[in-house]
Amino acid sequence: MNIQELLDIMARLRSEGGCPWDREQTLDSLKPYLVEECYEVIEALESGDPEKHAEELGDLLLQVVFQSQLRKERGEFEFSHVVRHICEKLIRRHPHVFGDVKAADSTAVLKNWDAIKATEKQAGATAGALPQRRSVVEGIPKHLPALHKAHHIQKRVARVGFDWEHTRDVVAKVDEELDEVKAALAAGSPDKVKEEIGDLLFAVVNLSRFKDISAEAVKKFSRRFQAVEALVHGQGKALTDCTLAELDAHWDAVKKVEAG
Repeated sequence: MNIQELLDIMARLRSEGGCPWDREQTLDSLKPYLVEECYEVIEALESGDPEKHAEELGDLLLQVVFQSQLRKERGEFEFSHVVRHICEKLIRRHPHVFGDVKAADSTAVLKNWDAIKATEKQAGATAGALPQRRSVVEGIPKHLPALHKAHHIQKRVARVGFDWEHTRDVVAKVDEELDEVKAALAAGSPDKVKEEIGDLLFAVVNLSRFKDISAEAVKKFSRRFQAVEALVHGQGKALTDCTLAELDAHWDAVKKVEAG
């Protein structure tokens, strides 16, 4: 099968004799499915199963095709326009491959990419198509998960030189923000506590980024808690039958086993 067959299937599903569910969908109703499919692709990647990865990429592609079909029905654009836009963008933003620009490493590539992107935004603003970008942190999707968004903001400013030089400096910032959280808690101001916890989270994300670690990784906690559940169930009990002290003891036991 090829992409045209997928486009034809989608058009039929949306046709008068097609699927009632597919016909009811709108661009707004499809938003959560798009987000869900993105996360399922990541999960498939991490599973290491190529077939599962291929399947989930297909589900994600369906979302692109589905939205393109809805736009086509409104006479706005179709799938070929999506392909044309990304092809033109890739060629335009890789002058070191398709042109005569030199880029010694990936850092230079990213700097070129940002410079070209800024020029494109400026051209769009001049033509009245897009507002002029006034800041390097503008244009980051507002619906990104908070930690992911913080990570992207920090990457953006790091590219223009606003970054730490040493890990110890980032750790010192985390310590500083933690002290400020403690002071806010002692002062009993809910608004200040909220503000300072936000600053602490941002600092921790910065440390994760600086050490090239995903700030959204929660695998260790999930793994350990599942091990705690197994211990509790092995005793013929439910989690709700245990006191917090008992659960903490199981948690410590799991950590000890993992540490060897």
